[in-house]
Amino acid sequence: MLTVRTFGDSILDCARYNEHRVDPGRLLVENDDALFPEFRGRDLSHRGETRLDHRAVDGSVVDDLPDQVDGLVVDGPSIALLTIGGNDLLMGLLDDRGPGIEEFARKLGRFLEALPIRPVLIGTVYDPTFGDDDLNVFGVAPAWGRENHRRINASLAELAKAYGALVDLHRHFLKGRPDWFTRTIEPSLTGASEVRRCFLEAIEAGGLV
Repeated sequence: MLTVRTFGDSILDCARYNEHRVDPGRLLVENDDALFPEFRGRDLSHRGETRLDHRAVDGSVVDDLPDQVDGLVVDGPSIALLTIGGNDLLMGLLDDRGPGIEEFARKLGRFLEALPIRPVLIGTVYDPTFGDDDLNVFGVAPAWGRENHRRINASLAELAKAYGALVDLHRHFLKGRPDWFTRTIEPSLTGASEVRRCFLEAIEAGGLV
């Protein structure tokens, strides 16, 4: 049996933000054909017995990741999905003028090195403003904030080379619509499916299952 394990923040732990209580990991393992007929037959359960071990927690930052492996036992084939960095940006790294982003990358690297799962599919941090400075609600000069956002995503890309594969949520969501989000930054029901789409395409492209 394949186990899909989710780690990180609300990009993967967003069930509370939609009325159907679904999240990307659940949809990846077993699609809701009534809600998303496009994905009928493409979920991982159609390729073999698969279960979800959901460990991501809404609001998490990189320092919270070690707590998410408490009690983890890997006793068979597994893949890990990880989204992290968005809350770190919102809690100070958008305006970081020092070594904060380098420290973020060091902490994440230590977590990944110790994580007994390969591959790890690492999602980049998306932009709920779609690149439009007029939609900036974060209280940071857009040019500075966007540069730090770019640096976070560059760090994620480098780590993905070592531990698995990059899932470029940022690029995909720049082509999205406002209804992919709720509460400004959280994935809506449609957003959760679009996150699933990105991880599924990375799995398919890499022949990971």
